[in-house]
This record gives sequence, C-alpha cells and structure tokens, in this order.
Amino acid sequence: MRSFLPRGRRLFVSALLCVCTAASAQTYPSKPLEWVVPYPAGGGTDVVARTLAEAMGKTLGQSIIINNKPGAATNIGAEYVARSKADGYVLMSADTATLAANPSLYSKLSYSAEKDLAPVGLTVRFPMILVVNPQVPANNLAEFLAWAKGQKAANYATPGAGSPHHLASELFREQTGIAFTHVPYRGAAPAVQDVVGGQVPFMFVDTASGYQFVAGGKLRAIGMATAKRVKNFEDIPTLQEQGLKGFEAYAWQGLVVPAGTPKDVIAKLNTALLAAMDTTAVKARMQTLGLESIPSSPERMGKYASDERAKWGQVIKNSGIKLD
Repeated sequence: MRSFLPRGRRLFVSALLCVCTAASAQTYPSKPLEWVVPYPAGGGTDVVARTLAEAMGKTLGQSIIINNKPGAATNIGAEYVARSKADGYVLMSADTATLAANPSLYSKLSYSAEKDLAPVGLTVRFPMILVVNPQVPANNLAEFLAWAKGQKAANYATPGAGSPHHLASELFREQTGIAFTHVPYRGAAPAVQDVVGGQVPFMFVDTASGYQFVAGGKLRAIGMATAKRVKNFEDIPTLQEQGLKGFEAYAWQGLVVPAGTPKDVIAKLNTALLAAMDTTAVKARMQTLGLESIPSSPERMGKYASDERAKWGQVIKNSGIKLD
C-alpha cells in the first residue's frame, strides 16, 4: 500500500516506532505473565511448567500464572496462544504433538505450527523405554523380536492415538517389519497399569511414567529408544546398541509465544528460561522426574521442531494415522 506521508514524516514515524519498541522491551515485563499448559493439571507437562515458571518469575520480576487448557491433543491451547496478542505476556508449553505431529495427524488445524507460534527455547525431553510384562519371555531386543514373530499380532499399549508413544511404536513396527496391534488408552497411567497387569504385553513408555515400575520389577526394560545410554538409566542398553540402527524417539517440550512477539522480548524470555533451567532446584526436580534437560536458543528450538515435524510426519503418512 502506498504511503501518502511526506518522506521526512515517514522517517520520523519509523524512528519513533523503533524507539517505542526498544522502550517496551526495556520495561518488559510490567505485569504478570500467563503460561498456557495444553494438558490437565498434575501431569508431567504441568509439573515442568510450574517448576520453570516459579524460577523464571524470580528472574523476570513478575509472577507467571499457569492456565491449563487441555483438549484436542493440545490444539485448544495452541489456538488460544496463536490468537493472543504478540507482546510476550502469553506463553505456552508446546511439545511433540503441538509442533511435530498434529500438522500431519489433522487435515485441518486452527493454527500453523510454523507460522503462528514463535520458539523461545527447548526445555526437556522424556526418553522412551521399550518395556514388557515380566511374563513375556524376552530380556533383550533379539529375544523380544523372536517372541513377537511367534505372535499373530502382538498388542501394544499407548497413552492415546497420535501420542509420542504411539509414533515411537509405529516407527518400531516400520523398522522391524513385525505386525503389532495398537491398543490406545486415555493417558499413560492406565496404559502402564495394563502392561503391568498383563492385559497388554508391551509398550513404549516414557521414563517419568514407567521407570518406577522397571525399578520395582513390575516391568522389564528391553531397551532405551535413545542414541546413547541415559544418565540414571545406564544399566538399560539402547535399542541402537542392540542392532536397531538409527532408532530414536522422545516426547519433548519447549516454550513458545505468539508469532510476531518482539525479538528483544523473546531474547529476555530465553535468558530467564536458561537461568531457570540452570538452578540447582530445577535440575534436581527434572532428575527426579526422569527428564533430560535440553536448554537451547530460539533458533535451535525452531530447527529441532522442524526436523521432528519432518521425521514424524513421514511416520504418520506411512502408517496412515489420522485423528479427524
């Protein structure tokens, strides 16, 4: 659109806008922030958000209020944030579903993972473990695959269709070529309980939800779905070590804001996030939950999300998974 302001006037307005933006960044934040968690209170994502929000609030000099907006595989929370004012006062825990899986799982989304949400930084990821009920005659990957080949179609549990656990299982099926039957549950807890009880023989479970059962002998770990052995789980070999080359799967999270949020504001949030993740209390809390901290820059998070979107988008396409 053509401007009808004289050139000198246009330059003055542009300079004034720059000054106002800089001043806004310097005074930010001047009021409490809202942190949207797209899951119910009490779950892993909620605990991580509350832990980080408390520490970040001290650095920013403002309280950060958690607002749980669960539903539709994080789509409700993502749409709310995407439509919020881009001023740095609305944040969100975005994860594998929000940024990597949903664009392929849904034919239509009310937000664009690439265009409507701006990355602030990665926070944590949940390593996955392939576990079996102790009655399954397998102690390692080779024995597990031999057992599975003898089944018509072994059942596996997940916290729900399209979850990172489901996608990990589908990738596993692709790479092993063995037929498995998906049994989706409403959350990790009931899925794990049925594997413990023997109703379903195996699943991919995240460390936060399943390791206590492995440690207690109620589940047997076959292998970690990670590139290297994980700290505090060194006794569990990776699936890659056991011959499943390149197999890697995590449930991961990061912090995002509405697209268009000033870069200076994002930088300030990233600084506060990194400081929070570096505190002794936060490190101890994440370790207790069995989580791996993955602090990053906004740029690194953007690249990570893009790579994950391509990876899991292909798995979803190959598997024919759709949630609408």
